[in-house]
Amino acid sequence: MTDGLVLPELDAGPFLLRAFRPGDLPLLEEAAADPYIPVISSVPVPYTEAEGLAFVRRQHDRARECVGYSLAIADRAEGRAVGQIGLWLTEIGEGRAATGYWIAPSARGRGAAGHALAAVAHWALADLAIPRVHLHVEPWNTASIRTAERAGFRREGLLRSWMELGGERRDMLLYARLAADGQAASTP
Repeated sequence: MTDGLVLPELDAGPFLLRAFRPGDLPLLEEAAADPYIPVISSVPVPYTEAEGLAFVRRQHDRARECVGYSLAIADRAEGRAVGQIGLWLTEIGEGRAATGYWIAPSARGRGAAGHALAAVAHWALADLAIPRVHLHVEPWNTASIRTAERAGFRREGLLRSWMELGGERRDMLLYARLAADGQAASTP
């Protein structure tokens, strides 16, 4: 018997979703220098190698503690991590899970987020039998809006002053994909 959740490896087309490794520190260093990623994630700022390794341990701890799955998005050809995607289970008792993702600046524009989101949504809805997966996107983030919609997520509404990010209350668009929606044509 194992404690916690087992971090999977998921096929995401040209990308592989897998557990974070110490070799992913260059990704974390790049992400820490981005003006937005640290605001929406737990990527450490200022970045140090010790803080980067602590980040990797925290991602494994989240599975061990059954909070959810935090996976590195890795370029399948190069093996290099280019981003992160999570499936968070804090609302699983209500039949829903949340997802979120970020991509390092050097890897944007290659469809990594779309492939990762489609793979996680399919896995959650079909394999884990979670009835609903949702995500929040800031209204200005057109790239993330397109990513969500291409992965079969539907916009459900605007949540005004929904959460605090970077010390200010922010509006969020709510997107969701349901098991009842069926298989979406979900590639970037």
